[in-house]
Amino acid sequence: QVQLVESGGGLVQAGGSLRLSCTASGRTLTTYAMGWFRQAPGKEREFVAAITRSGGYTDYADSVKGRFTISRDNAKNTMYLQMSTLKPEDTAVYYCATRRPFGSVTRSSDYDYWGQGTQVTVSS
Repeated sequence: QVQLVESGGGLVQAGGSLRLSCTASGRTLTTYAMGWFRQAPGKEREFVAAITRSGGYTDYADSVKGRFTISRDNAKNTMYLQMSTLKPEDTAVYYCATRRPFGSVTRSSDYDYWGQGTQVTVSS
């Protein structure tokens, strides 16, 4: 069992930046590939970014490619999402999650442990 806690969300103007953190307890994060998802009001949860256990490979949704960077510090049991050039359409609750072995990178049903989410609001 692993517990995930996201932090770093908030209100930012369009064009600004935020860095989200996802800290784990209960088990070392090196066991898991991980990802970030987001859910806006009235919309389904969508894939944002993913990273392998070692951090050597990353993947991004087209909508955030070039603006967001996913990373992890296994020594700190923490994963990050650096978000830059934020747009109003990035407004959502952002969740981190651990991915099952051999699961799809972009499918939320292939992720098992989830954090409670952190709100990101981008004003125009």
